[in-house]
Amino acid sequence: MGVALATLRDIQRIEGFMQKTSIWNRVVCLSWLSFVAIMLSFCLDGRAEEDFVRDGQLDLEAVVKHFEDLYRSNSSIAEAELIVTRPRRARSMKMKIWTEGEEKSLIVIEAPVRDKGTATLKVDKNLWNYMPRIKRTIRIPPSMMLASWMGSDFTNDDLVRESSFSRDYTYEVMEQAPDAKGWRVRFTAKPDVVGLWNRFELLLSEDGDVPIEAQFFDRKDRLARTLYWTEVKVWEERKIPTHLTLLPEGEEGNKTEMIYHSLHFDVNLPKDTFSLSRLEQKR
Repeated sequence: MGVALATLRDIQRIEGFMQKTSIWNRVVCLSWLSFVAIMLSFCLDGRAEEDFVRDGQLDLEAVVKHFEDLYRSNSSIAEAELIVTRPRRARSMKMKIWTEGEEKSLIVIEAPVRDKGTATLKVDKNLWNYMPRIKRTIRIPPSMMLASWMGSDFTNDDLVRESSFSRDYTYEVMEQAPDAKGWRVRFTAKPDVVGLWNRFELLLSEDGDVPIEAQFFDRKDRLARTLYWTEVKVWEERKIPTHLTLLPEGEEGNKTEMIYHSLHFDVNLPKDTFSLSRLEQKR
């Protein structure tokens, strides 16, 4: 089956079709899952827990390296539920997610029946969507990586996560109030970095080991969205925030939640897991 590189006109044409068939909204939700699957790398670590607070001070370099390394977890398989809430309705989907490091991920909708088989594949900086109803695979071109993800609250760049904390941002521990719990770290985009975010502020647990909240500010330094990590559980000796909630700023009644029901790490995956043939596989 051939793979089409989507042009703007092509995408607009397909978008109209998808809105009529209701598949489009499902692809948007699935793509949000791809973003969250990548953000989950905040929580994956194959090494023993480290001490990031020494003599009452946060070891900032160690923390940043910790999160950079968390993107390089060997592999994982997860089962999760995505809940998208809008002012007049809410819908949920059950998903299965395969990942390998920070470069590869495959996300497949398993329920409800009408959405079954819709999938997203990420390999390095490449991103494809497969829509079983029209039996077509669409590749998202690099020229649209900074564009809104087909009308969603996320960008294509969010999904492939090209940015690097240490390479693309300067970072510092922010001054905290005496009663503040945890550590707040400000990441500011370097002048030559192309992207939507001017900065983001990450709130960490008191031991510096778990993300709690991240606020993202646009290029005009306006708060654009907030991501929350909650319900931390210990799975396979790792601290995992199992409930993620994304709130876009200025859009009352809108939120997207990801609830992880199971996570397994360092699993052996077939070599063709992250291939187009696997993406287009009938399920």
